[in-house]
Amino acid sequence: MQEKSKYSNKELMKRFFPYYKPYKKVLIIDLISAALTTVSQLVLPMLLSYLTDWAQLGLLDLPRVVKVAIIYAITKLIEIVARFIMQSFGHIMGAYIEKDMRRDVFTHLLTMDTEFFNETKIGQLMTRMTTDLNEITEFSHHVPEEFLVGAIKLFISFTVLLTINWKLALIIYALVPVMYIVSRKSRSKFRQATMDTKRQVGAINSGIEDTLLGISVVKSFANEDAEKRKFAKENQKFTTIKKIQYFAMASYFMVKDTFSGLMYTLLILVGGLFVIKSYISPGDLIAFTMYLNMLVATIERLINFTDTYERGATGIERFVEIMDLENEIFDHEEAEELSDVKGKIDFENVYFKYPGTGSDEDYVLEDMSFSIDVGENIALVGPSGGGKTTISKLIPRFYDVLDGSIKIDGVDIRDLTLESLRDNIGIVQQDVYLFSGTVKDNIRYGKEDASDEEIRQAAELAGAIEFIKDLPYGFDTYIGERGVKLSGGQKQRISIARVFLKNPPILILDEATSALDNKSEAIVQASLEKLSKGRTTLTIAHRLSTIINADEILVLTYDGIVERGNHKALLDNKGVYYNLYNSNNTDLFG
Repeated sequence: MQEKSKYSNKELMKRFFPYYKPYKKVLIIDLISAALTTVSQLVLPMLLSYLTDWAQLGLLDLPRVVKVAIIYAITKLIEIVARFIMQSFGHIMGAYIEKDMRRDVFTHLLTMDTEFFNETKIGQLMTRMTTDLNEITEFSHHVPEEFLVGAIKLFISFTVLLTINWKLALIIYALVPVMYIVSRKSRSKFRQATMDTKRQVGAINSGIEDTLLGISVVKSFANEDAEKRKFAKENQKFTTIKKIQYFAMASYFMVKDTFSGLMYTLLILVGGLFVIKSYISPGDLIAFTMYLNMLVATIERLINFTDTYERGATGIERFVEIMDLENEIFDHEEAEELSDVKGKIDFENVYFKYPGTGSDEDYVLEDMSFSIDVGENIALVGPSGGGKTTISKLIPRFYDVLDGSIKIDGVDIRDLTLESLRDNIGIVQQDVYLFSGTVKDNIRYGKEDASDEEIRQAAELAGAIEFIKDLPYGFDTYIGERGVKLSGGQKQRISIARVFLKNPPILILDEATSALDNKSEAIVQASLEKLSKGRTTLTIAHRLSTIINADEILVLTYDGIVERGNHKALLDNKGVYYNLYNSNNTDLFG
């Protein structure tokens, strides 16, 4: 089922036109140039009319021919220069507008909350930021140019045709409104088909991205044929939508060919009759024919231009759709900066469930309360789904609590600016994400203005300096997409170095060693112990080695916090923790 457009052309243009403002001088020059490109085209029919009539009257001589040639050469030179300005400055202006819109989309996407990216395919977003906005470059300068040139040619040709022979002009022009009405009916179908095509391109891009990012899984399960079938299904759907789009586009050409044929048929019949009756001279009929040809060509150009217009309008619509997305996590008007952080964290009667889940039974956290004192290392352990990782996501406000509050140094985190809150929190996760680039680039991500010496010190503290030295180019070694050239332990140590460089007062360790082998775990755990020293630390535990030295351990189950205490006290208590420890004393809750 086709998804209908949510915005009218008027609404879309109202949102788009402000992007012209920084370039209004360029736009004016572009439009003046566009207008001047019509000069020689408008002058030529009249010049040929004069030559024909002079020849018929026996008045044609060399001085008149030279004079006409000079006039035409001047107007043609004006057209050539104006077209150069239009095609260069106009396209450049369009590229700048595209750049500004892409900047705004990217900036807006960075403000969106975690849930948005959980629900949205990255391939779709990439299509909107590249293919869709690329159409706007053509749209942004061609639309004003084409409409201005079209209006000038239609007005002048109509005026001249009326002057030559108003009866013949009115007969011909009677077809124009009919032509407009018929073409407008097929326009909506074309726009809808164009929109559907763009959506399907996004779906294909998303599928390709998903397959290629998971290529190791695809190959390990020998599922290449399954991926081919999935791709073929989406590819075929794209072809079907394209067929609809091309049928809609063909209807425009049918309108063009039908009405241009009718106009020339009328011209031959009526024009020929008027020459016989001496209502019009042969020279005037030639001029009339050329102006009519210009009129038909202008109408054809405007009809053909609808393709560019609809692609651009669709790109604008998909741009507006993104810009109209509302973020659930935002700064309140009176939000204050978090500064001079001590690091005390309080959960007070917190209730939370993920967006889109059903009844109150789906609460992940229900009436959750606990505190982490300044500089204290608290570990959370428990079965999967008990809410450990959820707690780690609530502290930096990747999600907001539904009820209750989370406070840092006594201030509700919802009353703090997001930037200052997250600047004071360092997170080391199980699934490390490294950016394409060098080792140095990835460590420097923790502090953009860090010096090379600071980066080196952070790497030493993270226990990463030894393996970095062995890399082909040391800190300048390119590590590939997502750090593919590094081992899991190496990637984790770079992520820890990143946090060392950031130097936050609050630290969250979310199962940071659970995916590592024993040797790598020992190295990384030593780095984490150094990192957590002197910081308020929340550790989401997977293995015993990550929690045995914690100041306090909270045992979290589906019923909330069922036990709390240090490692020795919980073992002595012989409760839930004791049973879990004895069931697997090396891997608690995998």
